[in-house]
Amino acid sequence: MEQLDYLCIGHVTRDLTPGGSTVGGTVTFSTRTAHVLGRRAAIVTSAEPDYDLSQALPDIPVSLLPAAATTTFENIYTPAGRRQVVHSVAEPLGSAAVPPDWRAPDILHLGPIAREVDPELIRIFSSDVIGLTPQGWHRDWSDNGQVEFAPWAAASQVLPLATAVIVSWEDIHDEETWAIYRRLSKILVITNGAAGSDVYYRGRQRHFPPPNVAEVDPTGVGDIFAAAFFIRLCEAGGDPWEAARFATRVAAPTVTRSGLEGIPTLADILAARSG
Repeated sequence: MEQLDYLCIGHVTRDLTPGGSTVGGTVTFSTRTAHVLGRRAAIVTSAEPDYDLSQALPDIPVSLLPAAATTTFENIYTPAGRRQVVHSVAEPLGSAAVPPDWRAPDILHLGPIAREVDPELIRIFSSDVIGLTPQGWHRDWSDNGQVEFAPWAAASQVLPLATAVIVSWEDIHDEETWAIYRRLSKILVITNGAAGSDVYYRGRQRHFPPPNVAEVDPTGVGDIFAAAFFIRLCEAGGDPWEAARFATRVAAPTVTRSGLEGIPTLADILAARSG
């Protein structure tokens, strides 16, 4: 295939919702966003061989490591925040899962959701932008599948190797971990839903509030934001302020639609570019 512009590594998911199941996962929302932004995007993932991704990922090449089960999540949104239950997890993703000719994309996005991505993968790629959304490295779960916060032992070795790191307030729950992120990340973006995001870069901090919209479904919005941020960061010569401005405008309208309908439209992209 042609040279990749955007490669995302992580598990596709089967997301359980009150209306049934749907394809989800960071890789799904981020590569669909990259595709709308005109990037040649691809995915490295693991799932059941017969898990149908054709409708959710049209025109997105997928390198699939077969698994006995597809990673399955249940996201429960409450006034106190999101609660997650994991029902099954597919195979871990290491260097053997990555096709040799996919190892030099313009943008690499490591998007673990259930500790499935080997963080050492960051060392085998040659990319202009290496982006991390590391929430999956901070997840553990009890015997009944309740997802809990867990320390990420490799953080101090991996964070300095990334161009930019994007993580939500919902996913990290102790100040010691935040201090590590702020100290070691070249560019750190902390997202906080409708409250917007804070960008930390070279000792400076700036806040980016989103426009006021009526929220219908926040699922995937952080992944959409991340893809838009990494792509604009690449386009704008590494300017994190411009990347955050653009990503905020791309992601905001997507919460007004449900599930995969939240993927940015061309109209969303044109509005973000002109704003």
